[in-house]
This record gives sequence, structure tokens and C-alpha cells, in this order.
Amino acid sequence: MTKKNRGIRDLRAYSRGTFLRLGIGGLLLILVVGNLLVWWIYGPEAVRLSVSCMMVALIPGILIVLFLTLTGWIVKRERDDGTEID
Repeated sequence: MTKKNRGIRDLRAYSRGTFLRLGIGGLLLILVVGNLLVWWIYGPEAVRLSVSCMMVALIPGILIVLFLTLTGWIVKRERDDGTEID
């Protein structure tokens, strides 16, 4: 197969997908393993408080990601040439 037939890969999209999967995996690891350890050491009552504290702690991060996504979408939409910002 020649280089012309292989096509061009979008490495930014690949990087973005990898970063997203790593972030979700890390959050799930912290939530699951952390709460299992809390349950094992302190008991089931402490897990409820642990989960609620973790959810409250995620709110600022989620708001920041939503704000940056919205800002990127607005800027991308207003650009004349339509290229992505990355």
C-alpha cells in the first residue's frame, strides 16, 4: 500500500479520545477502589458519606469542563475558516 492510499490520521482526535478514556478510567478507579476501601475499613455507613463528598467535589470540575467546551464551541462557530482550535 502506498502512502497516498493509507490516508491521513487525525492525531488530535486520537489524542482527545485517549485523554477522555484515561480521565474517565481514572475517575472510575478512584470512585470504585476508593469506596471499596472505605467500605472495607470503615463500613457501609461511611460509603454513603464518601460518595456524597466525591460527587460534591466533582461539581467544580464538571462546571469548568462545560464552560471550556461551550467557549470552544462558540469560538469555533464564529471563525470564518471553520478550523478547530486545539
